Amino acid sequence: MITIIPAIDILNGKCVRLSQGDFDTQKIYNENPLEVARQFADAGIKRLHLVDLDGARQKRVVNWKVLENIATETPLQIDFGGGIRSESDVRMAFASGARQVTVGSIAVTAPDLVVEWLKKFGSEKIILGADVIDRKIVIHGWQEKAPLELMEFLQNFREKGVQQTICTEVARDGMLIGPAFELYREIKQKLPDLYLIASGGVSQIDDIYQLQNDGIDGVIIGKALYEGNLKLSELKGFLC
Repeated sequence: MITIIPAIDILNGKCVRLSQGDFDTQKIYNENPLEVARQFADAGIKRLHLVDLDGARQKRVVNWKVLENIATETPLQIDFGGGIRSESDVRMAFASGARQVTVGSIAVTAPDLVVEWLKKFGSEKIILGADVIDRKIVIHGWQEKAPLELMEFLQNFREKGVQQTICTEVARDGMLIGPAFELYREIKQKLPDLYLIASGGVSQIDDIYQLQNDGIDGVIIGKALYEGNLKLSELKGFLC
């Protein structure tokens, strides 16, 4: 059964969504992220992808208090990303209630540091963020292209102990045009033992069924829920 993972993106303490990572496209959906998290938990959701957009821009964890509130007030298992650049950021995230952290840019700019964290905190605690445009890795809030090809990036970290990755097809993120099915099938074929979480483009329940049929392990859902294209009640069959 594919794991359903709603996303809450935090900007200025509010629940927002962007399109293709562009901060100029931000749309506020709720002034209180905790309220949104409670709705997810009440619907039977178990996991949450919490993104600190302020942190991503400032290259340090900013919204740790939001993380702490959601972790304290709901039973959601939170993976937290955005702005994690140092071991103190990782420790702050865990101390604030995150079960896992997602690292993206730092895995490109300081890969040895991420390998050190895998050993220190446990590979089940560190999720590799692989954000791609035209199969090339992008970093720093998707503003900068890295000279790294996706498969090589994933293979390299898999060999170093990474167990889970969130792969976001940036061109599809927030666009409600369907996930990058072909790309995810290719990743799963080449790295079958990598726990693969698809992110970007989910627009309807059929997308989730297709990802599940393709053997994808998890899916992050954002705008489709906030815009009402997909209702929490439709997800019940995936939440046993």
